[in-house]
Amino acid sequence: MPPHPLHRAQPYALGLFRIVVGLLFACHGSASLFGFPGGREGAGTVPLGEWPGWYAAVIQLVGGLLVLTGLGTRTAAFIASGSMAFAYFHVHQPHALLPLQNGGEPSVMFCWALLLLVFTGPGALSLGGLWAPRATRAGTPPAVGGPVAVDGGTAYGRTGGVAPPTPLGK
Repeated sequence: MPPHPLHRAQPYALGLFRIVVGLLFACHGSASLFGFPGGREGAGTVPLGEWPGWYAAVIQLVGGLLVLTGLGTRTAAFIASGSMAFAYFHVHQPHALLPLQNGGEPSVMFCWALLLLVFTGPGALSLGGLWAPRATRAGTPPAVGGPVAVDGGTAYGRTGGVAPPTPLGK
């Protein structure tokens, strides 16, 4: 069965998803730290060293920029996702159970979007891909490293693609 026509665009769609999530996440950090763009919900900026707001804002800014550029995407997304889980359970969840009731929708959405990037990787259009070994960028598996998804002799490697599932026993 031939792959779906949109399958070839998957790494680029994933790359664009990463860029948008990283940009929005970095904007939250920038707004909290510097008041740009728009400040922290009208409350100005977070005081230097204030726990946990200042540290969360630094994670948002630095993690967002790393995710945006595709440098260390998995590690940055893992730390950022954890910070959003902490924000939800520490700040929002004590007020009400559901995100719609406690204003925690952005924390939950960022948490899960970033966690997705931990498992999918950066996709296409990442600066991290520029420094990948040439063989990996060309579509052949790296000589050393983790398992590479392979389907029909085509290695997906660092492109962020996922091999389609194969029936059991084949």
